[in-house]
Amino acid sequence: MKRLWAGWRMAYVEKAGLKPGTGCLFCRLAALKPSETNLIIEKRDDCLIVLNAFPYNCGHLMVAPIKHRPWTASLTTGERAAVWDGMARSETALRKAYRPHGINVGLNLGRPAGAGVVGHVHFHLVPRWNGDTNFMPVVAGTKVLPESLDVTWKRLREVLGSIA
Repeated sequence: MKRLWAGWRMAYVEKAGLKPGTGCLFCRLAALKPSETNLIIEKRDDCLIVLNAFPYNCGHLMVAPIKHRPWTASLTTGERAAVWDGMARSETALRKAYRPHGINVGLNLGRPAGAGVVGHVHFHLVPRWNGDTNFMPVVAGTKVLPESLDVTWKRLREVLGSIA
């Protein structure tokens, strides 16, 4: 089996989490209105769609319930529906805004599973294109993203606003 090492990722993993006393990232975001500054693209009654501040690719989104829930099993039926709807809306927005060849959807439950924000379940949607993996993160510790977060926020905010 071949391995591709992503050494740049360890710096994030080691620094992941919040400073003591700052609380849960998603709970803090849930109290705010969507803005380019806080990277919230859309906020509904039970669901939040946020740009990842440490994206793997342009358009890397996170979908989380408004209420602090540690596991998918702890979501109410309504919250599950809202989060799933948020993921479907995010998928549609990503397809319209970026036309990716595929989209990775996933979640990391607990720090050992790779969760950077532990205790508030959230899903990642990462648009992918044929041939988009390159050598820069491995050899230079650098991610190549062709678009800034503010441009990504504006693009996805506009598209999400047009989805019924």
